[in-house]
Amino acid sequence: MSEEVKIGGKCPFAGDTVGGAAGSEPTLQHWWPNRLKVELLHQNPREANPQDPDFDYAEAFSRLDLAEVKKDIKALLTSSVDWWPSDYGNYGPQMIRMAWHSAGTYRIADGRGGAGEAMQRFAPINSWWDNGNIDKSRRLLWPIKQKYGDALSWGDLIVLTGNCSLEVMGFPTFGFAGGRIDAWEPDNLTYWGPEGWNGEKATEVAPGPMEGHPNEMVTRTLRWTGEPGDDNYDLEAPLAASNMALIYVDPEGSAKKGIPEDSAADIRITFGRMAMNDEETVALIAGGHAFGKSHGMVNPEKIGPAPEGAPIEAMGLGWQNPDGKGFAEYTMTNGIEGSWTSNPISWDNEYLENLFKYEWEQTRSPAGALQWTPVDKDAKRTPDAHIEGKDHPLMMMTSDIALKVDPSYRKICEKFLDDFDDFTDAFARAWYKLTHRDMGPKARYLGAEVPKEALIWQDPVPAVDFELVNASDIADLKAKILASELSTAELIGVAWGAASTYRDSDKRGGADGGRIRLAPQKDWAVNNPAEVEKVVRVMAGIKSDFDGAQSGRKVSLADLIVLGGAAAVEKAAKAAGVEIEVPFTPGRNDATDEQTDVQSFNWLQPVSDGFRNYHRSDVTYNVSPEQIFLDRAALLKLSAPEWTALTGGLRVLDVNSDGEYKQHGVFTDRPGVLTNDFFLNLTSPAFEWQKVDEAGMTFTLNDRDSGEVKFRATRCDLIFGSNSQLRQLAEFYAQKGGQEKLVRDFVAAWNKVMMHDRFDV
Repeated sequence: MSEEVKIGGKCPFAGDTVGGAAGSEPTLQHWWPNRLKVELLHQNPREANPQDPDFDYAEAFSRLDLAEVKKDIKALLTSSVDWWPSDYGNYGPQMIRMAWHSAGTYRIADGRGGAGEAMQRFAPINSWWDNGNIDKSRRLLWPIKQKYGDALSWGDLIVLTGNCSLEVMGFPTFGFAGGRIDAWEPDNLTYWGPEGWNGEKATEVAPGPMEGHPNEMVTRTLRWTGEPGDDNYDLEAPLAASNMALIYVDPEGSAKKGIPEDSAADIRITFGRMAMNDEETVALIAGGHAFGKSHGMVNPEKIGPAPEGAPIEAMGLGWQNPDGKGFAEYTMTNGIEGSWTSNPISWDNEYLENLFKYEWEQTRSPAGALQWTPVDKDAKRTPDAHIEGKDHPLMMMTSDIALKVDPSYRKICEKFLDDFDDFTDAFARAWYKLTHRDMGPKARYLGAEVPKEALIWQDPVPAVDFELVNASDIADLKAKILASELSTAELIGVAWGAASTYRDSDKRGGADGGRIRLAPQKDWAVNNPAEVEKVVRVMAGIKSDFDGAQSGRKVSLADLIVLGGAAAVEKAAKAAGVEIEVPFTPGRNDATDEQTDVQSFNWLQPVSDGFRNYHRSDVTYNVSPEQIFLDRAALLKLSAPEWTALTGGLRVLDVNSDGEYKQHGVFTDRPGVLTNDFFLNLTSPAFEWQKVDEAGMTFTLNDRDSGEVKFRATRCDLIFGSNSQLRQLAEFYAQKGGQEKLVRDFVAAWNKVMMHDRFDV
């Protein structure tokens, strides 16, 4: 050790080595792996974002010359650099894969994934083997990102580059919308599957010692039930990929067995899980495979670690290849080698023509992966991507042959073969849906290339074409609502049921559109259907009277439902001794049945909802109710204090769903009054909690002296007293001054939830 760092002639560190760096010691997660990680609600904090607090991305994007940006991107696409040369002299195919894989993580069950925050830049997604060498694509784009700075997010640049790639190869895209706002740290909340990187909990694992490689992927895991062909063959919700580290399915077939029929089963489930029907699925696969090639020239065991495990001098680039030049004709990505067509940089129908024209036999790539080659030795051939004058046999993956053997997929393929224009339109629309599905309603879309057409998957709501209610109208309407036959609990419960469908992951759901009065939401058990029917009926009468008495001003049922909740909260707070006005912003409108995709909206239905103590008994859960509750709070973009205040308030307001847990958590003798009684009783040492069932799902609160049962509770109640972080919040609201503070915090959090989907204001 140098003399300069010694203090008083003695080394300041004990021993000969310096250790104990942050992260080297066992973590909290290591010691208590089953604890509820409440801190996950505070991901991507303001402190992680280097942009100014008042930075407005929409305003910055509006100043971009989109045509100039596209010109720069297309110039890059038709160039080539020495450190990663383009296949066929065109980066388009690999950039399509980059955009596809960025968007393709989307899943409809919880709305997570997708291109929206450019999470492809962070672990674990940046190091999934299915994303092999996509790190090179993003690095090629860095000069363009650098040039346009904050005015062009990575999320928008990745998708726009995918569109430009299609266009330079002759494909007419459907449109492009900007508006994706980048995250600044990895996503630590999303559940990507039960497998660990090294195959823990798996029943079969392909051999291979190095993390992130194709040959290490878990081939049949606990995320599946049954086997392909079984009636019970299904994928664990909310997952949308067949295995860990995949975007959709293994191209070698289910469990790497090369069986097309089994692959078709995986394709249908996984593509369905990310909101695609059979026609959209075929269009995406056939359209995407019209371009480029797959890479499998090197034994995967030779390839270096993924980006997150790469040495520091690699500067974030992974999968280093020691063979030959390490790229170009030596490139190794997913292990399959070859192209589907004879002209891989041109939009045409040759992929489907080749698939059906030739018989295909199973072979192996140089890397040992299963793939398919034409039996006919005189079949078309495809040029080498780098060596002039050299060509190769055509290639198909098992997941391609699946389209030929599955009856439904085959019928769609034949339709597209007969009508290339129909195929082109179907792929354009499916690509647009794929890359924009997670953006939410059109109100969030930015730029000159946003299509005018409103699409059903965008959950359209009619534009407001009437004069909105004013302050006087709002006061009158509140009085009429409170004078009606509706109770405080009914008004609050239906308003909460409407708004709490929102999920920030894909910006879907919410009170706008008033879809709680339509199928399927009106019939969800969690919403208490009889209560919904009653509230909607009364509100419809109030709306009719109001609209008929006005000249121009109208009120929507969507607005009335939210206003009814606000009026009821004010009444409940006043009964507790706190005068407060609940904010209300009019401007919602009512959607129609024709504007509502029932199948798509059914994915918003909770199977467990801690806010209303609803937990279906006919569902098998792999995680505890409180873990699901935390997830719902995260989807509502709530902080831990907001989550706590809302739960405590909703409990005493008596808005639980009907059913076996209707009275659980209602820790008050004054239901319907916005008190802090939930927290007072939860934290009182005068009571003790006892399990009712062996599994510890329900509990009773008993008087310590008499043994009398005072209240009943679920895990979603007790977690606020048992979790150390949530306990501090519960005590905060139970202490002196907690009553008024709870009311203020409840109202603020309530309004936040009511306004989540108001992208128009």
